[in-house]
Amino acid sequence: MQRQARAVEPGHYDELRDEHGQLRPVWRAFAEHLGAPLSDLTRRQSLLAHQIQEDGVTYNVYNAQGGPSRPWSLEALPLILSAADWHALERGVAQRARLLDHVLADVYGEQAILKDASLPSALVLGHPSYVRGLQGVKPVGGVYLHVVAFDLVRGPDGAWWVVSQRTQAPSGLGYVMQNRLIVSRLFPEAYRAMNVQHLASGYRRLLDTMTELASRCAEGETPRLALLTPGPYNETYFEHAYLARYLGLPLVEGGDLVVRDEALFLKTVQGLEPIHGLLRRLDDDFCDPLELRADSTLGIPGLMQAVRAGKVVLANALGTGFLESPAVHGFLPALSRKLLGEELALPSLPTWWCGEAAAWQDVKDELTESVIRPSFPHAGTPGFGGASTVRQNFDAVIGRMLPPAALKAWRDRIDHDPAAYTVQRFEPYAQAPVWSGNALTMRGASLRVYALSDGQGGWQVLPGGMTRIATRDAGPVSMQLGGSSLDTWVLTDEAVDTFSMLPASIKLDELMQRQRPVASRTGENLFWMGRYTERTEQQLRLLQALVSLQSGDDEMQDSVSRALSDLAEANGLVPTGTPNLIQSPRVFERAALDALADAAATQGAYSLGFNLAALARSAQSLRERLSPEHARLLRAMGGDFQHRLAQAAMPADEQAMADDAEAPAAHAAAPTRLRSLTQVQDAFEHLGMQLAAVTGAQTDRMTRDPGWRLLTVGRLIERLTGYACMLKAFWVSEALAHPQGFDLALDLFDSTITFRARFQRRLEVPALLAMLVMDETNPRALACVLRRLRTELGKLPVRGGSHADMLALLPHEGVGATLAELCEAGKGQEAVLALLNRLIDAGWRLSDEVGRRYFAHAEPTDSMVSA
Repeated sequence: MQRQARAVEPGHYDELRDEHGQLRPVWRAFAEHLGAPLSDLTRRQSLLAHQIQEDGVTYNVYNAQGGPSRPWSLEALPLILSAADWHALERGVAQRARLLDHVLADVYGEQAILKDASLPSALVLGHPSYVRGLQGVKPVGGVYLHVVAFDLVRGPDGAWWVVSQRTQAPSGLGYVMQNRLIVSRLFPEAYRAMNVQHLASGYRRLLDTMTELASRCAEGETPRLALLTPGPYNETYFEHAYLARYLGLPLVEGGDLVVRDEALFLKTVQGLEPIHGLLRRLDDDFCDPLELRADSTLGIPGLMQAVRAGKVVLANALGTGFLESPAVHGFLPALSRKLLGEELALPSLPTWWCGEAAAWQDVKDELTESVIRPSFPHAGTPGFGGASTVRQNFDAVIGRMLPPAALKAWRDRIDHDPAAYTVQRFEPYAQAPVWSGNALTMRGASLRVYALSDGQGGWQVLPGGMTRIATRDAGPVSMQLGGSSLDTWVLTDEAVDTFSMLPASIKLDELMQRQRPVASRTGENLFWMGRYTERTEQQLRLLQALVSLQSGDDEMQDSVSRALSDLAEANGLVPTGTPNLIQSPRVFERAALDALADAAATQGAYSLGFNLAALARSAQSLRERLSPEHARLLRAMGGDFQHRLAQAAMPADEQAMADDAEAPAAHAAAPTRLRSLTQVQDAFEHLGMQLAAVTGAQTDRMTRDPGWRLLTVGRLIERLTGYACMLKAFWVSEALAHPQGFDLALDLFDSTITFRARFQRRLEVPALLAMLVMDETNPRALACVLRRLRTELGKLPVRGGSHADMLALLPHEGVGATLAELCEAGKGQEAVLALLNRLIDAGWRLSDEVGRRYFAHAEPTDSMVSA
């Protein structure tokens, strides 16, 4: 193994081999338990990539405007730390976490360290993350920090250094667990035999600490916790959803929460539910638009007042962000001696805050061996003729990578505003082995470790962490710049902790309270998922019907053409104003083809591509509630459909080549070589099978909680209005008078087989009305849809009025008319049309009422903060 990996860059620590070129003991043990030739790592890396794709593990890149989330980047080989290495790190990390909590207690308390200049006031009071509104406010239990992350590097001599610390909303805990689950399965023998310490107890520690502290706000009730996320467009949204599911917490956004009487509540479909603790993944200044950043749409108005009232636990507390300034590192050794009476066990890289004149003069001529960082967020970066001359890594500029002119410009910039900049000594990152291109390469690695508070002043360090590696040998380490990650194995010389996140027992009186609340936003997303699923199915059936008629031997009747044209326009298959099938069949078909893959509806049509994209977005927003298979299917349908459209447009020889290649993820526009809808018949059939699987997952694999009932109600409302509109189009165009239209109506209602079995070949309108309108055993019949709607509406939580108010929008029983009335000579024609109009109107009014009751929370008594 050591011979197959090339040497590290000069001046870098080699994680794989010692100074004699021999495998270090931890890697020697790993090689012994590999159980296969080194070349087998290619297969395992492929398995890993497939698992990431299957699990939908993603990492969003902010600068990828409009682009899809990219798969999370993870390498097969872990970073392995010996027990001796870890013991030293663990002690140093726990001490630093304790020190930072003491610093916060002083800064928001007596401010003794500011008064005696142990920490310059400018670095605290001048930092935008210092929250003056919380001065003198002690958080619940006196705990400011619940979880702290430290970014570490190993220097050429093997010593560890702290590069940065994350105290606001440290990210990565979800990815850490996901990495562990995937990589440990790749090397099960090595994982067991090498005594790799498990991670679960650390997550339980975080949850237990928050629960204990939140119980002080709950006034005797079972404390309720939630995980606050900025939303699905955040770069690490996957881990927010994953962590929420792993910890058993509802995933909420700022808009899901409201402050009433200085207490925090979750807006749910059942009403307002108290929240006593928030594990937040939202930076300080976005948390409360009333007192912090006024333009924030992500926060909770009034949250600061709830914090001051001691009614909610925030992990971490607001106002901790100033500790993330690199300038703070230079003052921590003295602060450790003052506040803890101890020397700092784990040092930071040598750091100079340029706001101190002496420090700036000491380091001014050493910028080539240093890294320039902003002391405060958003310090500007001067340009020097393009991006190629200035290397940025998390707002850091590496001096040795700058030409002399650029270094001079930086000196001038710092001279102009020295307090805005901090200089750290450059430390070459240790290099870890990575399997890439069927060979072992060595990449620069940075380790992020996490310290978790026990709420009593003690700290537990998660035995592992997230190791990030550079994109090239000695390049910068950054996930945003395309870097990758490694699982981090910490070996133990003691028994492996076999703790599980599953609780040992649960009290009987907690069972009802343990049911997961359904946030109003979640309920709304589920409601629209149901509608989009049904809408997509109806669009697909219309398109398949059009293909069937086009490929048939009989000429399409004018009345049928009118009905199909009206339905296609009403359902968004073609833009409004498109010439119909009678006026210009070719133009109509061309418009339908162009709209198929148009996910953005740029032509004004909302066809399959648009609705499949909407389903994928809903799956993204609901990933903590959906099973992995369900979410994966919803995400895959759009890409699969686009790929099959592209294949249908290819010549036969290119199709054969494409069949052997991996399907592309997506295509931006409709294929230009499609000439007829009949070309995409296979794509329609495949999508139909996928939609059947989605329907099965929604029907049989989701818990019957209020969220599922809202999904079902949404689907039934869409079915009611959609099928009533279909029947109305056939009724108005008189297409049912022809066998072609009669058969087509049965096909659109998916009722052909049942009708033939019951009525044979009798093409009589009363029989059709009995089957498609009055039959409560036919799931597509309007009477059956109404019966199911009444049932599901009656099981929704009571909010904003009784169920009777909603049910009154629908016929009391059946469809509100008898079959005799609909078939009465001379009056039946108008009676059917009036009935269909009433049902369409009832569907739309019911949709509005459901939204008002369960999603809006806009009762007149609403107020964000009590007077």
